[in-house]
Amino acid sequence: MRLVYSYLIPAMWIGYLAYWWAMSRNVKVTERRESVPSRLVRIVLLACAVTLLWHPRVPISVLGERFLSLRAVWFWIGSAVTAGGLLLGVWARRHLGRNWSQAVTVKEDHELVTSGPYALVRHPIYTGLLLAFLGSAVARGEWCGLLAVALVFVALWRKLRLEEKWMSEQFGKSYEAYSRRVAALVPYVI
Repeated sequence: MRLVYSYLIPAMWIGYLAYWWAMSRNVKVTERRESVPSRLVRIVLLACAVTLLWHPRVPISVLGERFLSLRAVWFWIGSAVTAGGLLLGVWARRHLGRNWSQAVTVKEDHELVTSGPYALVRHPIYTGLLLAFLGSAVARGEWCGLLAVALVFVALWRKLRLEEKWMSEQFGKSYEAYSRRVAALVPYVI
């Protein structure tokens, strides 16, 4: 059972990243891309979050303290939330098709996708990532995990704001109507 506790969540993330890498090859040509400094800020925030969440020991002792008791139920709840978040991300990625990109971009013949998971939230990949990080943090049960989730939220919120601006410029009134109808990250909330 110890192997499951050690490797289940990392295996889910590795599978997710492998899928993402494989699918990144079949995308439309980029017409406009966010700046390198903007991407670097996000990469640094995400790298810090990953380090906080998966490094076995955190140098700041309070971050290594538990916010949840050391019980198997929290690991399994966290694992289920992680799996759900990653699956939401995969569903959204598949639904987005060739319009996807890692950076904020506008693609050649870019389409406004509003069906599937995009009918629930405007940024379901980000919602899925936040859920997956939250699940991983719950499975770990230490404060460093919650700090990691906060860093991921900041990184994705910055990206979301730029993406929203570009989608509004690209699709005008269609995107404005979509934005009024569908929440950004949490259905009916935000």
